[in-house]
Amino acid sequence: MNLVTMGVTDKVKNDFDHVKTSEELVLGRVALEHKHLYRVWTEQGELLCEVSGKFSFQAQNREDFPAVGDWVCLKPRYSEEKGTIMAVLPRKSKFSRKSAGDTAEEQIVATNVDTVFLVNSLNEDLNLRRIERYLLLSWESGASPVIVLSKADLCSDIHSKLNEVEAIALGTVPVIPISSETSLGLASLEPYLKPGKTIALLGSSGVGKSTLTNRLLGKEKQLVQEIRLGDDKGRHTTTHREMILLPNGCVLIDTPGMRELQLWESAEGLSETFSEIEELAGQCRFRDCQHKYEPGCAVVRAIEDGDVLIERLTSYNKLQKELAYIERKTDKRAQAEVRKQWKSINNQIKKRKSH
Repeated sequence: MNLVTMGVTDKVKNDFDHVKTSEELVLGRVALEHKHLYRVWTEQGELLCEVSGKFSFQAQNREDFPAVGDWVCLKPRYSEEKGTIMAVLPRKSKFSRKSAGDTAEEQIVATNVDTVFLVNSLNEDLNLRRIERYLLLSWESGASPVIVLSKADLCSDIHSKLNEVEAIALGTVPVIPISSETSLGLASLEPYLKPGKTIALLGSSGVGKSTLTNRLLGKEKQLVQEIRLGDDKGRHTTTHREMILLPNGCVLIDTPGMRELQLWESAEGLSETFSEIEELAGQCRFRDCQHKYEPGCAVVRAIEDGDVLIERLTSYNKLQKELAYIERKTDKRAQAEVRKQWKSINNQIKKRKSH
């Protein structure tokens, strides 16, 4: 395996040269994340790595630690097939969501991704509002989204569903129906699957990510389970995020199905995902228009004329409120961190004075 196959760029090389402090350090890319351990690809093979004590001490937040897709500077121990991660290089893209629970903490799903395949199944589980969430976070990540509608062979009204999805893609995001069973549409994915490029597969459980991975890989690597009978929903098959090298040299990141997709600092992504609403909002008579009962509201007029679906405005308002809530929680967390740091400093000063 060479660096070009792993997706290295001139910028990555320059970043590595900037942090490299000795000739024994090498460049690698995180392929799999365990708990406090990482599988890292290097030109000399795959190493099981941990972060250095200094790295761990200096890390302020969870997002400071390595994630799948990260380029890292590491000290290898080839004889043991192990290594120590000394630094994480700057990320060109980062797909994040809010971690589960009430804490305002970022969870990084994948980094340094060129294109995100948002995989959604063309069965009863197709959810336009969920696609909007994925689009929002994809735009915010810095990667380019592509909506992949899987299991087209099981859909009897593919054209109507395709029209529904294209209506929220706004002509800016490719929408590709596929069937991994019949190979329908797989050729349309090839322009994105270039050597040295990184593709992340994102979607709910059972939408066909693992089946698609196996088809692109040419062998059965990922475990595949049937969808549940009764509710037409899938079950988890992939249990961890993992980089996979395709035969043509493209890097694929398969991810577990996400039961929930909470937003994380996605204001710019909101504007991209709902660009038609934000453009209309600029035409409203009042700058602080809530798009409800105000006179001269361009958004409400567009809904009445049938140019915009009411569901789009409802989703937009809901996601906007969710982002505002996260921002408030994040501010409180930042303030708590500052108070904690000052408390520690004051305690150290008191100890010195007592001596």
